Amino acid sequence: MASIKDVAASAGVSVATVSRVLNAHPSVSADARTRVLAAVEALGYRPNAVARSLRTDQTHTLGLVISDVLNPYFTELARSVEEEARALGYSVIIGNADERPEIQDHHVRNLLDRRIDGLLISPTDGGSPLMLDAARAGTPMVFVDRWIPGFDVPVVRADGRAAVRDLVAHLHSLGQRRLAIIAGPAATTTGSERVEAFRAALAEYGLELPDAYIGQGDFQAESGRRVTEGFLDLPEPPDVVFAADNLMALGALDAVRARGLRVPDDIALAAFDDIPWFVHTDPPVTAIAQPTGELGRAAVRALVDRIEGRTPRSVTLPARLVVRRSCGEPPTSLPSPTQSPSPVQRSTS
Repeated sequence: MASIKDVAASAGVSVATVSRVLNAHPSVSADARTRVLAAVEALGYRPNAVARSLRTDQTHTLGLVISDVLNPYFTELARSVEEEARALGYSVIIGNADERPEIQDHHVRNLLDRRIDGLLISPTDGGSPLMLDAARAGTPMVFVDRWIPGFDVPVVRADGRAAVRDLVAHLHSLGQRRLAIIAGPAATTTGSERVEAFRAALAEYGLELPDAYIGQGDFQAESGRRVTEGFLDLPEPPDVVFAADNLMALGALDAVRARGLRVPDDIALAAFDDIPWFVHTDPPVTAIAQPTGELGRAAVRALVDRIEGRTPRSVTLPARLVVRRSCGEPPTSLPSPTQSPSPVQRSTS
């Protein structure tokens, strides 16, 4: 396997220059950067960040790489991770990938260089050679919320399939038949899983999911706005837009209002990933809620088990449907707060 010295020799630069290129340092000239990257490609070199982080002592520090710090779901997740880690005697360094694989890898590399004891990560895509190298080398690692198929890494996540079935059953009971989805990136497990769960739930009611009713988003608000505008321009717009995360739902709400339309009078809206804001919108948004706090705590416990020599287990927790007013629910259909909220929680908000 090629070493960093081999890359430096091939590119005609110093080892330090190769290191700066691999860490995206701005002080390297364009010519040197081009030669280094060409040598990396030709030699098939992969930075062994794991080897650089090997040590005999612990730092009692965990790394957390989240997909988007602006997403309230991940903000809550990070808070629960920090709280549980602190309770167990660990500190946490957080990196925000901003839904970009190259930034994700930048944070992973830096965290390994900082000699963290273990890594919690919500992958932005199907994986990278850097993460694969780290996992194979035995770096304590846990995937949270999202995961990478084929990696021998514990996964802590919510299963939203039953909640999606509950949502479709709820919409069907309201007479909604044309249901569309704003999907997340297909390269993420949550993006593909939620579309397939939605499609399967529709099939149970003899409903199809036409291509025109599948809009490709990226888990950020602007994509929700763009996709919803496309839905509204269709000759036969959908009755309901189901956004596969909360930020895309907020973008969808903006698009509807920009047309002078109202939710749910003109088009209904539902979301995956409930957030506190949804009870304050007009109308309050029907959403699928994940047990975010418990996911963060369970992920830390699994990672600490791995660090301290115990055998961690993957954890799957159920999501639940929270019924509010954004899908055309008549006020009389919402039971009082004294009634049981399980398995579908109904809110009078």
